[in-house]
Amino acid sequence: MGRFDEVAAPNPLRDPRDRRLPRVPDPCALVVFGVTGDLARKKLIPAVYDLGNRGLLPPGFVLLGFARRDWGDGDFEQLARKAAEQHARTEFREDVWRRIADSVKFVPGSFDDDNAFDQLYQTLVDLEDSHGIAGNAAFYLSIPPAAFPLVLKQLARTRMADSDERAGWRRVVVEKPFGHDLPSSKELNSLVDSVFTAHDVFRIDHYLGKETVQNLLALRFANTLFEPVWNSNFVDSVQITMAEDVGIEGRAGFYDAAGAARDVLQNHLLQLLALTAMEEPVSFDADSLRAEKHKILNAISLPSDLGAHTVRGQYQQGWLGGQRVKGYLAEEGVPEGSTTETYAAVRLGIETRRWAGVPFYLRTGKRLPRRVTEIAVVFKRAPHLPFTKTDTVELGNNQLVVRVQPDEGITLRFGSKAPGSAMEIREVSMDFLYGTAFTESSPEAYERLLLDVLLGDKTLFPDHVEVEASWSVIDPLEQFWQGTTPEPYRSGEWGPQGADAMLAHDGRTWRRP
Repeated sequence: MGRFDEVAAPNPLRDPRDRRLPRVPDPCALVVFGVTGDLARKKLIPAVYDLGNRGLLPPGFVLLGFARRDWGDGDFEQLARKAAEQHARTEFREDVWRRIADSVKFVPGSFDDDNAFDQLYQTLVDLEDSHGIAGNAAFYLSIPPAAFPLVLKQLARTRMADSDERAGWRRVVVEKPFGHDLPSSKELNSLVDSVFTAHDVFRIDHYLGKETVQNLLALRFANTLFEPVWNSNFVDSVQITMAEDVGIEGRAGFYDAAGAARDVLQNHLLQLLALTAMEEPVSFDADSLRAEKHKILNAISLPSDLGAHTVRGQYQQGWLGGQRVKGYLAEEGVPEGSTTETYAAVRLGIETRRWAGVPFYLRTGKRLPRRVTEIAVVFKRAPHLPFTKTDTVELGNNQLVVRVQPDEGITLRFGSKAPGSAMEIREVSMDFLYGTAFTESSPEAYERLLLDVLLGDKTLFPDHVEVEASWSVIDPLEQFWQGTTPEPYRSGEWGPQGADAMLAHDGRTWRRP
């Protein structure tokens, strides 16, 4: 029997609200559909191992894989071990793996195979006795969105989604994209909610599991230093960037149907915008956080001139990292003449008293010079400078930059006198780095989010209101771009020239990370 018996029993004298204490879920099974795919091998299974290595898996935990393979438990255990060895964040330890391996199970079958799902149901029932999971199970849909309806209907048919069936909890984890537009998103949300209760649905956006994204809330609401200037009286603009130096990496089938706006703007960047602009919640719980994010997402306004304040581009061949790389149309699987964008930028407004008149610039792209995700809050220049113009030639706007990845941390840019006899003021940076400020390393996003799923903590998971509000922003862009050709840009550049022109139109420039 696979048990993690060294985990101490809960101390009834401890305050359950004390978040410094390790949180260990109840005994349960994590059922992963599509367990042989890249997401499961590179992220989910390593996250399970890392949780076990940190003593955060419950006694009686089971990792149960489901896929179309003629495998037994031993075959799946070999795949899982290899995935943990190659991709786990923490050191691979044989004693930890032995405990996990005893609880690795596999059920073969296809999504339209009633017998396979009946077997899956019986396996979960058997695990109640053999591993003491007490009817608790989380179903992770690590599968293409087109397969969601089939799997959900099978879970409904077998009553595996029914928490009352086995007197435990049943939860479902849905990976993005949540639909491809607002109507399909509503249809998917309706389907999921018809099988699971709204409380048991976890829509996962892995960006919300990143330490630096969560630190944005701590930065704003745990300090008195920033909040007084976090408004249109002092902020000139906000730039949110997610740049990737890679191409589509063999994902032409998905990417060509989605594009940069649907793949990144609709979820990751609008979530970062909401966290940057939201008001202080009454408490740090799921309902309070969501309430404030809802307000921001519903207050977003699109520019009146979409032609001047939106840009879409497509990478061409060029040089990146000292190597010549192919253009998007030459990527394997991309249809000839595809007009799918690999770069998207837009200026948004937020119609609230705090942010009225402050532009929020969002951009994302592939084959850009480097991989970086950051939020740059650009402050207005001082209303009066008692210096000569030559004293401040090298002085720009103050900036507070939250670096989400890589080099996680925060940079504050401000003016300082340069050494010497002249009054010369230059920009300098003050840096906070996670890697040097703390002795413990940050957990991976999936590590944190999987633990929250098993705990039933929905704080870092967007609900259907957020998803549908985000599509209400993106759908008009997609409709405006329909039938247009994206502007080309060479791989290794910071996007098409139109992106620079978009900010120049407003008298601004993009920050170069």
